[in-house]
Amino acid sequence: DEELLKSIQATVVRVEGDCEQLSYITGSLRDDHHQHQKDIEVGGWTPRGSEHPPGTLRVETARVDKAALGSKVSCAHFDASMERLEERIQDLLRRVLGQEQRWQEAQQRFNDALDFKLDRLELRPFQKQLEDTWARIIKDLKDELSVKIDDAAGIKQQLLVPYKCLSCDRHLNMQVPG
Repeated sequence: DEELLKSIQATVVRVEGDCEQLSYITGSLRDDHHQHQKDIEVGGWTPRGSEHPPGTLRVETARVDKAALGSKVSCAHFDASMERLEERIQDLLRRVLGQEQRWQEAQQRFNDALDFKLDRLELRPFQKQLEDTWARIIKDLKDELSVKIDDAAGIKQQLLVPYKCLSCDRHLNMQVPG
């Protein structure tokens, strides 16, 4: 059981690391999307008296985008990472459920042994105390090990995109349509 617990803890640490990596990647993608939206809004606009013709800004933006593309994460890589993460979480859940079943079996063996050994009248208060303690321990373990499966946690809530006011450049919180 200790070996299984260590294995589960190692899996949890790996899953947390993957979550941190995905959080970083998601933040990077969100920032890139915001920058891309700004570039689209700017489009071919150039200030008056500029030495660059209106189409030059678009060409330069395209060059910058192509140069920055190397540091971006592809959707395929992101999807593959998400699938690996989901597989690890499912494996962890299977292990936790197996552990819970073993806890129930151990509890049943303990209760049977307790009933057999504490059948004397003078030991009834001690038996009651042990049963209460055992029930509390089992409840605490179930509370700690309770995991709810949520396949689409990142999709169920809409993300706020940091928009800026055109006149005063103040940040506005607006929900993404769709």
